[in-house]
Amino acid sequence: MHAKPHFARRIPSALILGSATLIAHGILAQAALAQGFVEDSSATLSTSNIYFNRDFREGAGQSKREEWAQGFILHLKSGYTPGTIGFGLDAQAMLGVKLDSSPDRTGTGLLPTHDDGRAADEYSKLNLTAKARVSESELLVGSLLPKLPTLNPNTSRILPQTFEGGMATINEFDNLSISAGRLTKAKDRDSTDAQKITSNSKNQRFGCSFEADHFDWLGLDYKFMPSLAGSYHLAQLDDIYRQHFAGLTHQLALGEGNLKSEVRVSISEKQGAAQAGDIDNQAWQALFSYALGGHKFGFNLQKMRGDNAFPYIDGSNPALANFVQINDFAEAGQRSAQARYDYNFAAQGLPGLSFMTRYTKGDQAELVAGGTAPTGSATPSCST
Repeated sequence: MHAKPHFARRIPSALILGSATLIAHGILAQAALAQGFVEDSSATLSTSNIYFNRDFREGAGQSKREEWAQGFILHLKSGYTPGTIGFGLDAQAMLGVKLDSSPDRTGTGLLPTHDDGRAADEYSKLNLTAKARVSESELLVGSLLPKLPTLNPNTSRILPQTFEGGMATINEFDNLSISAGRLTKAKDRDSTDAQKITSNSKNQRFGCSFEADHFDWLGLDYKFMPSLAGSYHLAQLDDIYRQHFAGLTHQLALGEGNLKSEVRVSISEKQGAAQAGDIDNQAWQALFSYALGGHKFGFNLQKMRGDNAFPYIDGSNPALANFVQINDFAEAGQRSAQARYDYNFAAQGLPGLSFMTRYTKGDQAELVAGGTAPTGSATPSCST
């Protein structure tokens, strides 16, 4: 018998070492990526418990709104991957739970209401935000809560109002911050559905609430010196209104306390197809506060000029000095004044506990019966 020859293929040791090196580099690279992404991450759980009671006392409609609910918000915030461009991902898991409600007392903004008139026993939301960082600048895409002088999301219930879109913040220049963005959808505080952004029409001051495809803004915030800062923001709700904002803030040490002074003006006009008709409004504001220890005393003045009321996004809190829960004091021609007192019990060793009371009075309001829509525009039906 003849033995068959056996051939063995030898793999060069250099190739083996090279492959091992590449694998090791890949593992180390993945570890480095995970290190920046995970090590700088954080998790925060916040809770809120709100009992809401609004008694209308008179009128033929609903006599009062009264509900009690508990909210939970888990905020997961990642770090950034290393490199010239760092990437990350944030998530917010939100849960609202009914503690007390009935069909004749719904509508507080704490809980969604079903078609049968009953409030939901619970509801939840999941908001995701992708982010990228280059140097001192950041890009966010996804669920957003932008706090701007032209848009201030409503956070006064157990879960906040949120928006969907993208925004960039550029901090590459000394004392100057630049922000810009576009929002395409809004998710109200007591809703799980993202819907088109709409304009507010309190008292049907613009006839109806109109839907927009997007909301855009560009903002410049500059610190002239440690005690003086200024802002200019330009925003527009597509085919409805354009708004210019300018403001100055000054801080002054006075005695043992601190005096803060602000002056603001917002100038609004129709934009594009002008769905809400002609808009002509100038909102002038002055805010003063003096903080001493745990005490803070405030006084605000606000005056509307022009032919129309102040326009803003429905469901949001307008950035007005005298906006309060039950009124915005933003009708055409309206003037208002507010006196306010705050106390922070941290001065007494009780951090987290605060007290606030205020009194606001307005007059000279002109209830303009809706905007003047352009010829040929659609006029949707409005509910009162």
